Amino acid sequence: MLSKVLLVNCLENVIIEANFVRITQKHATDYTSLWKELLISYKQRDKWWDWEFKLQSIINKQANREGYAIEYQGETEGLMMIETQMHGSQITPSKRLVYIDGLVSAPWNREEVQSPPKLKGVGSALLMFAQNRSIELGYEGRVGLHSLPGAEDFYESRSMMDLGPDEDYECMVYFLC
Repeated sequence: MLSKVLLVNCLENVIIEANFVRITQKHATDYTSLWKELLISYKQRDKWWDWEFKLQSIINKQANREGYAIEYQGETEGLMMIETQMHGSQITPSKRLVYIDGLVSAPWNREEVQSPPKLKGVGSALLMFAQNRSIELGYEGRVGLHSLPGAEDFYESRSMMDLGPDEDYECMVYFLC
């Protein structure tokens, strides 16, 4: 376990402590076996993300890739993959940043799937970790990502800068902080 994170259990209206851990095969398997069917049935944009494939870059010890998960009571509640060495800031290209290659919350933590969601704060906790990791690496908290359509408001509400659609990434909006 790397650390604890505080989240809101919306079903019981209490603050809970969840575990922030390095991603393992269990987390990728949970995505495939527990999440995917719900993501498809609720037409979520990340329904085809392949976390088993993403995990292989970590298992194969690619030094520039790191994966993290949030667990609560043995369940995978969120996943994030970051790239730490190859991306530069689009504003200041000579400055490196942590690039988020995937950030997802479990389907039951999304208001469009379950109301109220089981837990709130999973995505924010993952994003905050990426910013802290950027500081640890000497990148001054710089983080970049391409947002799935429909998630732009989430990143804007976290004070990330909208740099507009990126033609090289299926016109997904690029965000930077």
